[in-house]
Amino acid sequence: MDLIQVSRNCPVVYIVVPCYNEEEVLPETAKRLREKVRGLIGEKTISPRSRILFVNDGSRDRTWEMIETLCKAEPLFGGVKLSRNKGHQNAVLAGLMTAQPLCDCAISIDADLQDDVNAIDQMIADFRAGSDIVYGVRSSRETDTFFKRFTAEGFYKVMQHMGVDLVFNHADYRLMSARALKGLEDYHEVNLFLRGIVPQIGYKTSSVTYARSERFAGESKYPLKKMLALAWNGITSFSVKPISLVLGLGVLMTGGAALAGIILLIVQLVTHSLTALSALLFSVWMVGGLTLTGLGVVGEYVGKIYGEVKARPRYIIEAVDLDPGVEKSEAADEE
Repeated sequence: MDLIQVSRNCPVVYIVVPCYNEEEVLPETAKRLREKVRGLIGEKTISPRSRILFVNDGSRDRTWEMIETLCKAEPLFGGVKLSRNKGHQNAVLAGLMTAQPLCDCAISIDADLQDDVNAIDQMIADFRAGSDIVYGVRSSRETDTFFKRFTAEGFYKVMQHMGVDLVFNHADYRLMSARALKGLEDYHEVNLFLRGIVPQIGYKTSSVTYARSERFAGESKYPLKKMLALAWNGITSFSVKPISLVLGLGVLMTGGAALAGIILLIVQLVTHSLTALSALLFSVWMVGGLTLTGLGVVGEYVGKIYGEVKARPRYIIEAVDLDPGVEKSEAADEE
């Protein structure tokens, strides 16, 4: 990989914001991010060429029209429109890859204002100190309901148990340097799970803790169903443990069936009360259930292989509304 040169003293920062049906919250999101970026530019912490890049993930409301209005009103804002809804992970990736050749570092943050924008200050401070990846990590889940806290923490624990390298209580609020983004570009998975991919890139990392707020407006785009789908995608994309577990269960059940067969034979010889039908039904149901489970797990992996082999595009950008200003300085500081 070519050496990526960036400026750490006054970096060009792109804030990437994936949006799906966010018309209710977008004006407030734009306002808060504008204030944050203007403040950092005024303090000479980041370059005036820094931008806020909204990524419209096939929204069905007025999200893209509002993004276009923001872009026309102020060059600080930029917009990327995907041709159709491709999911949160692909929208984040599309924004990061659009920003990669234009910035020294990029920060991904959701549009719902649950992530504290003030944590951006410390992220940039860590970047200037030499970190290539800075994770935004929740300090606590005290504001969550018991069910939400239980399922969210269970998600991370199950993922880690399955061998997926994750940062606990970190979602997709993170800073990545230009060379980390270049490393991310080399991952070509169709089944994206950025929380698992980013830790594999390497380079120096750090974490910033923050308190997460309630959603400012609108409805969550990640209900339990989508969280479970994301967890399963992450497990099957980064771990073969489910197949190992099925193999282990198969061995265990085979041994159990052999033992049960011996016990049933003894019972029959001693009491002469066991019917052949009960023994047959027990074995058929047990073996049938185990077989279907194993086929289902293996089928998930075969399906993912099928998707990866076809190598279809992860997203298609329909339009870009962005004024990047002057190109990055050729005199940028070396990594």
